[in-house]
Amino acid sequence: MYLKESSFIIHMLENTREILPNYHDYGFVLDKVLQVMYEKTGCSLKLFLDSEGQEEIWTVLQEDIDAGHAQLVANIFDYVETGTIIYEQNGDQQDFVIKPALTNSVYYYPEHQVGLLKLPIFQNHADYEREFLLAKNGHDLLQFLAYVYERQKEIMKDCVTVFTDTEDGVERTKEWITQQVSREDVLLEGELKNEIYRSIDEFFNESGEFFKTYNIPYKRGILLYGPPGNGKTTLVKSIAGSIDAPVAYWQITEYTSSYSIQEVFSIVAKMAPMVLVIEDIDSMPESARSVFLNALDGATSKEGLFLIGTTNYPERIDPALMNRAGRFDRAYEIKTPSLVLREKYLFGKKLDRFMTKQDISYIADQTKSFSVAQLNELYTSAALQWHYEQAVDLDKLIQNLKAANEKARTHEWETDPYSTSVGFDF
Repeated sequence: MYLKESSFIIHMLENTREILPNYHDYGFVLDKVLQVMYEKTGCSLKLFLDSEGQEEIWTVLQEDIDAGHAQLVANIFDYVETGTIIYEQNGDQQDFVIKPALTNSVYYYPEHQVGLLKLPIFQNHADYEREFLLAKNGHDLLQFLAYVYERQKEIMKDCVTVFTDTEDGVERTKEWITQQVSREDVLLEGELKNEIYRSIDEFFNESGEFFKTYNIPYKRGILLYGPPGNGKTTLVKSIAGSIDAPVAYWQITEYTSSYSIQEVFSIVAKMAPMVLVIEDIDSMPESARSVFLNALDGATSKEGLFLIGTTNYPERIDPALMNRAGRFDRAYEIKTPSLVLREKYLFGKKLDRFMTKQDISYIADQTKSFSVAQLNELYTSAALQWHYEQAVDLDKLIQNLKAANEKARTHEWETDPYSTSVGFDF
């Protein structure tokens, strides 16, 4: 639904600053914007306010400027910034770039005949900005919003969107998948691995046709738990790189609140079907848990959301999260790798380039309690030693890592006896 045409009671150009002191300057700027838009595009546009704070519009705009889909019509104030310096990473490439500023600028989509405007407003007590959409009518604007969300899905498929709760609200960044992780690279027991991937694949196969056929709610949640360094993140990366759907990663922090929970679920609901990974779910602040549970139950989300929660401390998980459809239906323990998996991992790292097969089997046998991350550290240490000395002392490497593991487990780190003093000596 959209607004019908309406008439105006008060016309800004018929009144002076003395008559309308609070409105005149604000209206004057917007009138100038509409005049310039008409001169440069030939379209008579109307103003619409984005009261929902739809960040997706501006995220898509930034991408579309780079892609040439959106054009800069004009900057508004001459003594306000028109560009921003950003350190950008795209794949293996990273460097400083200068991006056109979204604030203080008017952009236009010729294909949709829609303009976007972030207007800085300067007042004595505070400076702020308001976000406007410009379109010929409500119908065109709704068509454009449909484009925005389809475009956002397309953008999100090329990377992982990261939500981080901060003191100033939800910060959104994107991380490019620079190194594809294949499903074969994920170190899990065969039956467990098949069950997780089958659940994922069926969820996104033909828009969840399986769920409709068997009258199952089109929501799914799994919890991955176990000691750190055993491939929970690698599993998530392999999922992100192997499904045709957006993947978002939400980092819970001490700043997670009812507001940030509602914001994240509002965003992902518009992108569904998609995967939402919730990292360190056990660290959800107590004050926000009831809101989080309501969001999982569907009060603020919709169908098409596949949740993956991760934790290193399952004993801290709220029991209300488990064994309830729409929350987390299944929990999977990601254990330290078995002897077979340790050997598979070491051969996969191509240790046989400078070791015998017997040496590799010996390492696998001697590293019973090692996580995948610790096996990787052993490989790195062995490769460095071989590179510089053309020999590897396996027993010493293994013992050193075992000792480090034990100190980490018991927190018995060697410290400088003088390091406990605090303050200054006079």
